[in-house]
Amino acid sequence: MSPHTDSRPGSVPQRAPAVRPVLAGLSLSMLLSSLGTSIANVGLPTLAQAFSASFQQVQWIVLAYLLAITTLIVGVGRLGDLLGRRRLLLGGILLFTVASVACGAAPTLWLLIAARAVQGLGAAVMMALTMAFVGEAVPKARTGSAMGLLGTMSAVGTALGPSLGGALIAGPGWRAIFFVNVPLGVLTFVLAHRHLPADRQTAGAGRPRFDPLGTLLLAFTLAAYALAMTLGHGRFGPVNLALLLTAALGVALFVRTEARAASPLIRRAVFRDPVLRAGLATSALVSTVVMATLVVGPFYLSRTLGLDAVLVGLVLSTGPLVAALTGVPAGRVVDRFGAPRTTAAGLTATAAGALTLSLTPEAFGVLGYVGPLAVVTAGYAVFQTANNTAVMADVRPGQRGVVAGMLNLSRNLGLVTGASVMGAVFALASATTDVTTAGPGAVATGMRVTFAVAAVLVLLALAVALAARPKEDGLRSGR
Repeated sequence: MSPHTDSRPGSVPQRAPAVRPVLAGLSLSMLLSSLGTSIANVGLPTLAQAFSASFQQVQWIVLAYLLAITTLIVGVGRLGDLLGRRRLLLGGILLFTVASVACGAAPTLWLLIAARAVQGLGAAVMMALTMAFVGEAVPKARTGSAMGLLGTMSAVGTALGPSLGGALIAGPGWRAIFFVNVPLGVLTFVLAHRHLPADRQTAGAGRPRFDPLGTLLLAFTLAAYALAMTLGHGRFGPVNLALLLTAALGVALFVRTEARAASPLIRRAVFRDPVLRAGLATSALVSTVVMATLVVGPFYLSRTLGLDAVLVGLVLSTGPLVAALTGVPAGRVVDRFGAPRTTAAGLTATAAGALTLSLTPEAFGVLGYVGPLAVVTAGYAVFQTANNTAVMADVRPGQRGVVAGMLNLSRNLGLVTGASVMGAVFALASATTDVTTAGPGAVATGMRVTFAVAAVLVLLALAVALAARPKEDGLRSGR
């Protein structure tokens, strides 16, 4: 069946939408949500001065946004499946834009943090439903190219955030880093409103209901886990342990509740699909590894190689730049050679880059770091495009939102876990409790050990992906 028509009983026939303007609106949605993550980081020192606050307080400007996305992305994806993805995506774009105005106009720190949480809710809607719309508005033969384009826009937003944020803070001031989202949000809303396909109307009798209890339990569980991984700045204390135990309890309650729910948020049958299981697991593992480049890189470049802050920033921007340049070509490769082969190729490249970083002596200097880093990032971009395509390719229309939300969630959880776990590995391998005061040799040792662990994790992801391939064709239709 074409993704542009729907012949189910009780549905309204849909006219095929024009692909390019649809992709333009979806791409801007992805750009906005990723830009919202990266642009605020560079402003934290300025915001601490503006509000006379500590770093621990202003970090909630970033944390509130990430927590809102992590805890709500699966729930809003499911809500889009039930209420209509077009109307909910439009609402998410509008909410993100209005919240951006509130962020820029916030008179106090805590109002800014609250507005960032609302902005994160809008971003969660955009992230989940943007991917879900690909299966609805793009021909199946071009799914890989569309996923590659979305990955490119995500990387562009991540790369653009620090430089754009720095320029805006130096010019108009910190409020401009939030106001800049407003014209982009308006343009995204107009494009989406004009070109996204209309929501399918289904008969009300057999329509599944929303699962509020399951959604709240999942949000509670994910919030506890994310806070356990982020609070304490890498030091695992009693609060972190209590949060982890709370998350474990939340998982048990969520599983029990979903087993009894008439219309569960996540059906257990979904996890019988080996491609979905492998896609979620590998996404989390590889995102954990990618986070190591952000955790380890600044210390290695500054303390071991002696680069100043400007040069460190330029070197670290190599990663998002390579990802941005790789995304669209990777999508075309997926369309031509298939997602399974391309997934394996991306994971192999990522593992090779991480292994090279673990073996490269510091005498090789900046090029000895940038070269393997580019291989890691290019491999990750290829993997992510192929993995997203494989997972979303044959998802039933009524499940696209929740599955896209789960896929984004696995990536976010990998990033959150990587910041904590890979940071702990780095500190342990450096034989110090404070990496900021470690000597150049100790930091170099920590870097090599961390990326050796990273290479092992990527090889594990490769094994998981290969194990899922033999059963792929036979079980995809049963989701």
